[in-house]
Amino acid sequence: MPPSRVRRLLSWLGKLLLAAFLSTIVSVVVLRFIDPPMWTWRLERALFPPAKVAEVKHDWVPLEQISRELQLAVIAAEDQRFAEHHGFDMDAISSALRHNQRSERVRGASTLSQQTAKNLFMWSDRSFLRKGIEAWFTLLMELGWDKSRILEVYLNIVEFGPGIYGAEAAARHYFGKPAARLTRYQASLLAAALPNPWRYRVKPPSPYVQQRSAWIRRQMSQLGQITLTRVHEAG
Repeated sequence: MPPSRVRRLLSWLGKLLLAAFLSTIVSVVVLRFIDPPMWTWRLERALFPPAKVAEVKHDWVPLEQISRELQLAVIAAEDQRFAEHHGFDMDAISSALRHNQRSERVRGASTLSQQTAKNLFMWSDRSFLRKGIEAWFTLLMELGWDKSRILEVYLNIVEFGPGIYGAEAAARHYFGKPAARLTRYQASLLAAALPNPWRYRVKPPSPYVQQRSAWIRRQMSQLGQITLTRVHEAG
């Protein structure tokens, strides 16, 4: 290939990479103020569903209209140091690495920030490339959003069951009430299903969900409402 063509190709690739880099920053800044109408996890589910879904349900509500019990439940279940870390829980990562070295059952260490980045921007592949891009988006979100916004977006896009996205749709589907009125018990059931909402049944709850929801409620009692206060005040 002639040197001039190589230079043009490298120049084109450089511009493409720069545009992709800038687009990630712009998208995170925009979504700080605008609620996403679609996100990659929901799009992938629509294109490649694990099973047939009769109806997709989703209603966006502000964080103030989501029960504080559910806010605390997902923190207790998924990321108890959410108010303290800056996107990555290094203690949890170290613990997961030690566990995975001696056990065939793999344990994850993703924070709520990482899960929000994954649901918004990522595909379901487990490659190092995806994890690297996910880490970049997590860093951008932690720099550009406050903790309340991260929690708000997470609770509005996370999947609580086949075709059921967000706290409001889940509350109305499973309990016939708005997300603002969820009790501690109901919130703990929803949080218990998060690791695999296509497998774990919320209503009626499977034995596993019952057991895990009881553990979540104990964690909620230990964390206390002061944890939510710190999340809401964190910038």
